[in-house]
Amino acid sequence: MKTIVSTILLLLAAAAAAAAAGCDRPAAPAGTTAPSADGTRPYKIITTVGMITDVVKQVAGDRAFVTGIIGDGVDPHLYKPTRNDVAALLGADVVMYSGLMLEGKMIDSFDKVRDGGKPVFELAKQIDKSFLLQPPEFEGHPDPHVWMSVPGWMKVVEAAAKSLGEHDPAGAAQYQANAARYLEELKQLDAYARQVIGSIPQQSRILVTAHDAFNYFGREYGIEVKGIQGISTESEAGLQDINALVNLIVSRDVKAVFVESSVAERNVRALIDGASARGKQIRVGGSLYSDAMGPTGTYEGTYIGMVDHNVTTIARALGGNAPEKGLHGKLSAK
Repeated sequence: MKTIVSTILLLLAAAAAAAAAGCDRPAAPAGTTAPSADGTRPYKIITTVGMITDVVKQVAGDRAFVTGIIGDGVDPHLYKPTRNDVAALLGADVVMYSGLMLEGKMIDSFDKVRDGGKPVFELAKQIDKSFLLQPPEFEGHPDPHVWMSVPGWMKVVEAAAKSLGEHDPAGAAQYQANAARYLEELKQLDAYARQVIGSIPQQSRILVTAHDAFNYFGREYGIEVKGIQGISTESEAGLQDINALVNLIVSRDVKAVFVESSVAERNVRALIDGASARGKQIRVGGSLYSDAMGPTGTYEGTYIGMVDHNVTTIARALGGNAPEKGLHGKLSAK
């Protein structure tokens, strides 16, 4: 009996010692990166849209916990931070967001965090102004949808590595190495996008979508873009806008139009109905990811998967050549 009791006591003591040894290495919160391999406590980065969250996770690696606060399928143009969001921002070690007024309703929250002495980085603002589109209807602000150009988003990856290195100089070399690895993957994605969009017959190379999120995409990959709404989804499409696009669809013999995962479909449906009334039958070519990526945990829930889905869907709907499962054979079945 004494032997059994002694054995139990030894096991309990060993378990307690193991727990004590590991108490300074907390488990990573759900949806964040893992603790660093050297056992140090990672710092906390709060991000906004999924595209920025994905970039920062790729570059930060295991040196930080990275958590995004704007969820799947949520329109960042209209997003207002909740009380929990503000608490998360104030509790972060670093805040990173896309910027260029994409998260326009969160600016006051970013200013509050910055005034409190926390580092806040607006990554897209670090892109050279010569790259940015300046549409007159956006009241002097650049078009914020730079992720629609893979080379444009590569500049954001570089900005993330630079910004993280400024905050954490000891990790600067690791951030640069992570960024270099990821940039090679993006070069492959860019080449694929050029190939499959370039395979669309020239007369069919016109992309009609719910709002003007694809202008960088159009410029980069040589496809004409027409959005029903303006650059921000706060703008409203009027009857005149719908009629003008119907005229274009009929005159150019457009075969397909596209809905967006984060924008209501009603205006696209109005286009289809308007064209039908003119004797022109068009179809929905697919749903594109514009201001938000796909569901968390899926291939489409990464930046690479988001772009792969878009270019593959567009090319196949407009008569181009693209594999059904995309660049890496990972796209979800339609």
